[in-house]
Amino acid sequence: MKKIIAFGASSSVHSINKKLATYAASRVPDAQVIVLDLNDYDMPIFSVDRETKDGFPQLAYDFKDLVISADGIIISFAEHNSSYSAAFKNIFDWISRFEGDIWYCKPMLLLATSDGNRGAKTVLEQAHKRIARKNPYDIPSFSLPNFPKTFDNNKGILDSKLESQFQNALAIFLGQL
Repeated sequence: MKKIIAFGASSSVHSINKKLATYAASRVPDAQVIVLDLNDYDMPIFSVDRETKDGFPQLAYDFKDLVISADGIIISFAEHNSSYSAAFKNIFDWISRFEGDIWYCKPMLLLATSDGNRGAKTVLEQAHKRIARKNPYDIPSFSLPNFPKTFDNNKGILDSKLESQFQNALAIFLGQL
């Protein structure tokens, strides 16, 4: 059984990105899925001075240990001002200080969604460019625009063209597990 870590890169308690990541993870057959909530990893804002003075927060170690234990990772990115959410960026900054390979060369599926027509494509492109840089896998990505109109909590992706695009990205991810 494969262990899949999934999360929405947002601190919103009603995160549509967490819903999309959870949906994607539920489509991985015979998997143990662990859905993370970034609110459970609320740490001081990263700074080199803080790291030097206080060391690493235990929550950074805890997050990193989950990444290490996973067979695959699914992240759905929230877009805040055309970039990562502060909650994700802070975790990313802390865990990047441990060693060079932040995601341990795991197969990954990168997603993004928003209420708008672009579906958070800007942050997804940034994330893909950064994460794919040191990962030997072909990292698929998928953007879901107009979340309230194109996604249902019970039915999943409602638009058949978008569902097909999602299935293509998911197939690449599954083929690498």
